[in-house]
Amino acid sequence: MHAQVRSQELMRKESRSSRAASRAAQVATGSRLLETYASLAQRREHLFGSLLDGDLPRQWGHYPEDDAIDLSSGFQWFYHSHSPEDRPGASEHGHIHLFARRKLWSRRLRSARELEFGRLDGGAENPNTRHLLTIGFDVKGVPVSLFTVNSWVTGDLMLSAQTTAELLEQIELDTGHPDVDTVVESVVRICMKEIRSLLERRDAALWSFAGGKVLANESLELLSEQVIDMDAKLSSLMT
Repeated sequence: MHAQVRSQELMRKESRSSRAASRAAQVATGSRLLETYASLAQRREHLFGSLLDGDLPRQWGHYPEDDAIDLSSGFQWFYHSHSPEDRPGASEHGHIHLFARRKLWSRRLRSARELEFGRLDGGAENPNTRHLLTIGFDVKGVPVSLFTVNSWVTGDLMLSAQTTAELLEQIELDTGHPDVDTVVESVVRICMKEIRSLLERRDAALWSFAGGKVLANESLELLSEQVIDMDAKLSSLMT
């Protein structure tokens, strides 16, 4: 009996220690994000200034042209803007599409989870990447939304919600665009709760769609979306 009580006490202590470590990591991430924007302000630069060479983004332009790729970690991204008519009501300046390269997910395709998810196959144009998440930014370069899109939008396939979340939890970026890399990393880490919900809603939308080849069906584009208030999240995190 005493051994059982002792075991329960140790488990509670480990749980508290784990929560404290997680909290400390979140605070460190929040501090890094704030420092990045403070440095941009001090230099009078926009988050995407160097990426766009100081120009306004061209609608449907792809920045950088060949994507920002971290060959070491296996993550990559690109930034672009839609026309206002294409996304009515959106307040974003543009958005980043975030991907995982083959090295991060190829072995997982043999899992029962991904074999089941593979039933949604729509025919990928690019078999070497899987789309993970899209992050919307306002005109000031501040993240304002998270959303997911269908596979035909980016020309590759996707992974199940659980596998996608597992990959995002280990995100590291060093693509040669340090400010953008830091912001993307930080948003993902700080918003993981929202991202998990977003991905679950994405999968629910896909599985509930009536008809075949759902990932290639152009009538289904935006799968799930979540507005985020980074000021509020950081304020809560840092106090």
